[in-house]
Amino acid sequence: MAIRPAVVFGALLLTTASLAAQTQTEPVPRPFPTVSSAENRPITQAADPSSTSTEDQPIGEVLGVPIYPNASYLGAYDAGRGQTFHLFGANISFQEMVSYYSTILDERGDRVFDAPATHQFDTARFRDDEMTYRPSVTIKDYTWNDSEGYLNPVPGAEPARYQTVIQITTAPPGATER
Repeated sequence: MAIRPAVVFGALLLTTASLAAQTQTEPVPRPFPTVSSAENRPITQAADPSSTSTEDQPIGEVLGVPIYPNASYLGAYDAGRGQTFHLFGANISFQEMVSYYSTILDERGDRVFDAPATHQFDTARFRDDEMTYRPSVTIKDYTWNDSEGYLNPVPGAEPARYQTVIQITTAPPGATER
């Protein structure tokens, strides 16, 4: 029985293709964001509660959104592409905080999660070519499921925990409004 050259060539081609496929490595999936990435790195720390200086704390005009009057500044994180996450803690119920921002922003917002309760208000138009995250005010209930609340990052500070956390995600500089 004679082996045809076309069969040998086809088998050789198939073997070469399977070896090439085995030697190519696909990128390993990584969780987002990683601890070492800029997205998760704090860019400012919470102000010392014993200090009366508020120069490190952003104000509503800078963020483009009013800040709840009794909210404590917890810090900021670089979100990438010119955006920043600013965190504030407050000891007011989740529903009262949602009502406050609904009135102030004149917007109903969207319930993102029911458990734990999370509500989001858009503050600017999302442009996927300029932004990573939607510019928004996000409120999260940290007393859900009988939790004691969000732990104050400043050791020994009062209050020790916060019922709700407000996350203000800024638009990149120069981004157009709604």
